[in-house]
Amino acid sequence: MTFYLVTFVYLCKEGEDISSGNHNVAVDFTKSPPEDTPPGSKRTVMAKHVEDALAWLESLTPEDTPSAHERIDLESFTFDEMQDLMKRGFQEKKFRTQQLYTWLYQHKVDSFDEMTNLSKAFRSKLNRLTNLSPLTHTGSHEASDGTTKLTFMCRDKSVVETVFIPSEGRNTLCISSQVGCAMGCTFCWTAKMGLHRHLTTAEIVDQVLQARRIMGGVNGHIGNIVFMGMGEPLHNYDNVVRAIHIITDPNGLDFSRRKITVSTSGLVTALEKLGHDVDVNIAISLNGTTNEQRSSIMPVNDRWDIDELLDVLRRYPLDKRQRITFEYVMIQGLNDTMDDAKRLVRMLRGLPSKVNLIPFNPHPNSPFLPPSEDVVDAFRDYLVEKNLSCFRRKTRGQDEMAACGQLGKPGEKEPAHVRKKLAPFREKAERIQG
Repeated sequence: MTFYLVTFVYLCKEGEDISSGNHNVAVDFTKSPPEDTPPGSKRTVMAKHVEDALAWLESLTPEDTPSAHERIDLESFTFDEMQDLMKRGFQEKKFRTQQLYTWLYQHKVDSFDEMTNLSKAFRSKLNRLTNLSPLTHTGSHEASDGTTKLTFMCRDKSVVETVFIPSEGRNTLCISSQVGCAMGCTFCWTAKMGLHRHLTTAEIVDQVLQARRIMGGVNGHIGNIVFMGMGEPLHNYDNVVRAIHIITDPNGLDFSRRKITVSTSGLVTALEKLGHDVDVNIAISLNGTTNEQRSSIMPVNDRWDIDELLDVLRRYPLDKRQRITFEYVMIQGLNDTMDDAKRLVRMLRGLPSKVNLIPFNPHPNSPFLPPSEDVVDAFRDYLVEKNLSCFRRKTRGQDEMAACGQLGKPGEKEPAHVRKKLAPFREKAERIQG
């Protein structure tokens, strides 16, 4: 199987190290994301994906016994890609794709032996050359409010965290798109990991499949999926878009596009593509009402400022009843004043939007604190008074580090770009304490 070293392009100036631990990667921040697929193109993104699988199959001899690391992950393929793979790589009829999709996504099997309408010879071939699941469930951690953090191990021993959030009538699954994150948002625990790597399409899809197996019998149906776990989804654009196609395919997991939300810190060039490639809800991690304020806690604002972000959002293709969600993490003494509330109202005027207020969720070694209840309530009341749709997001799963901004396991050394942004806030906190 072909493996790729991905050069990511969003956070730093040329040569700056954004990594933590021994994951050293130099990033060219002067480039834009690669335009692999023109907006609106019917060609699936990452068409080379199938070609690589076919080339690998052709390179094998009948005596070869590939390891799990080498075998093809079936959950990485859209329905059309699977048809192509079955026809050209396995010399099977088109209906085999429908059978495989039914077993994978509707019957949710985790063994080829359970696929009883496939011939033994075909099952044996699949077992030798392909994988059903790239993740191993290693633990479930239930918080006092019923929120459950699921931990999964990848084949390279990387750990991925997924959060099941129960709610009467609409359970939500929060899934991850990367191991760590390159964006460096100073209020986020995941950012302190740095970016280890992108998740594959299969690793994204498998979070949904496994959560349905693990939680379905206990807590019921998963109604909503949010890409708000570890990582910046639009940084891993191709794998996230392909995963959405699989998750929403009527032959696959058959989730409604209106029940899926992709959250982003504001990667403008990727947002320009997203609305043409998939039709899902979007959420913007805003968290500031001036460029100085937002840049102090979100390095991405140094690359695309608030005006550039709002410009692309005003052009974003939306249905008549569809709105853009703005996530606003409230940090004591930073972005929680009435002046901030007034600027936010002016900023979002004319945009079909709603605002989620999220009091900062504390994590170790952070200089930030959440505002008082009265401050949050006054902020929300002002937005509502000015006819802005606004909700205060209830903190869920905090006692198991499963709340917003609390996922992941950073190492002892913070990434340099995160440490640099946090330095003035830590100095201020030390002066106040001293």
